[in-house]
Amino acid sequence: MLESEYSRAVCLGEPIMSTRTKPAAARRQRSAEVIIPDKLYFRIGEVARLCRLPAYVLRFWETEFPQLKPVKSSTGQRMYRRRDVESVLRIKKLLYEDGFTIAGARVQLKDEAKADRNQNALPFPMRSTLNVAHLQHELREILHILTARH
Repeated sequence: MLESEYSRAVCLGEPIMSTRTKPAAARRQRSAEVIIPDKLYFRIGEVARLCRLPAYVLRFWETEFPQLKPVKSSTGQRMYRRRDVESVLRIKKLLYEDGFTIAGARVQLKDEAKADRNQNALPFPMRSTLNVAHLQHELREILHILTARH
C-alpha cells in the first residue's frame, strides 16, 4: 500500500487493507446483510458493530454530514436513531463501495434528500364527466330508496 493510499484510508476512516483485498461483490454483499434491530436508540458502540466501523469514524462523519445528528443523552452518550443508522450505512456505501469522496457523498445525499422532498404526487387518472354523472345518478337512487322507507 502506497503512503498516499494509506493517508487517504486514514482520512476517510477506511480499513487499512493489504493489496490482497476481497472482491467488490463480497464487500457489497457484507454491507447488504446488516439487520438493524428494532430499537429506539443505539449507542455509538452498537452502531459501530452493526456498521463494521470504528467509533472514531462515526464521530468524524458527524462533523462532515449534516444529516447525521445523533441526540445526546443526559450523560453525554451519543444515541443514534434508526434513521441515523440507515444514514451511516448509506454514507458507508457511498464512500467505500461507490468510490465517492466525502464532499461528493455529501452532495449526493443532499441531492437525494431534495429529490425526496420534490417528489410529485402520483398521477391519478382523470375522472370523466360520464363517470361522475353516473355516480351522482346512483347516489340519488340510493337517497330516494332511503327516504322512501321513512
